[in-house]
Amino acid sequence: MSVDSRPSAPPVVDEGGRAAPRTPTPLLGPLRQTGKLFALALEVARDTFRRPFQFREFIEQFWFIASVTILPAALVSIPFGAVIALQVGSLTQQLGAQSFTGGASVLAVIQQASPLIVALLIAGAGGSAICADLGSRKIREELDAMTVMGVSPVQRLVVPRVLATMTVALLLNGMVSVVGTLGGYFFNVVLQHGTPGAYLQSFSALAQLPDLYISELKALIFGFIAGIVAAYRGLNPRGGPKGVGDAVNQSVVITFILLFVVNMVMTGIYLQIVPPKGG
Repeated sequence: MSVDSRPSAPPVVDEGGRAAPRTPTPLLGPLRQTGKLFALALEVARDTFRRPFQFREFIEQFWFIASVTILPAALVSIPFGAVIALQVGSLTQQLGAQSFTGGASVLAVIQQASPLIVALLIAGAGGSAICADLGSRKIREELDAMTVMGVSPVQRLVVPRVLATMTVALLLNGMVSVVGTLGGYFFNVVLQHGTPGAYLQSFSALAQLPDLYISELKALIFGFIAGIVAAYRGLNPRGGPKGVGDAVNQSVVITFILLFVVNMVMTGIYLQIVPPKGG
């Protein structure tokens, strides 16, 4: 067996003979942060089934997130459904297919608009509050004190918050779907003079039960992503109180980016797996 006898490269030294610091790889930092984010997600999934479960903390977080998101979600879903109905109705009139306005607009609301509206509101309202709360606990060293006492901060604080965001997203998605559908129905029938029978008939002709399943699954996954990202940035603030504010902004931006990417992937997989009705 041959041994490589070539001399290794000498270390880089400065003028004083000391070893100079190596230049960090530009992509190493984001990769490390991504790995830590996935590690936190796995730890949350594991600690979800550990006992004791913090039921009181879960109820408090659920009520808080629901209280700050339910009214904005209802108010946003009405104009969102109306815009989709008006745009789709105008397009179908140009193509001479007014009878398909209801099915196309309702499917767009249920499959795409409703989960995204719910997730964006949860990330902007509930997720930012979760990140600020955990970040303030971190800079006050409360989380370090919990670790010293043998209490897992992830199990005690993160798991109830993530489960609360998932539950609120799952329940709120149904409400937004109904309100958005009713808003689209009203604006299509009243403003575009569509017939109620054709609106409902086209929906029943094109829609199928898996469309509702994928909507609820998206809401559940989006709620998990919003909770995990908010918790991760809250557990890793930088620079004291100013770092907590920066972490909140970063959590919202990162969540928005991940939501649109995951939505694109899930939509592509769903359209490939589930055949259209009548196809």
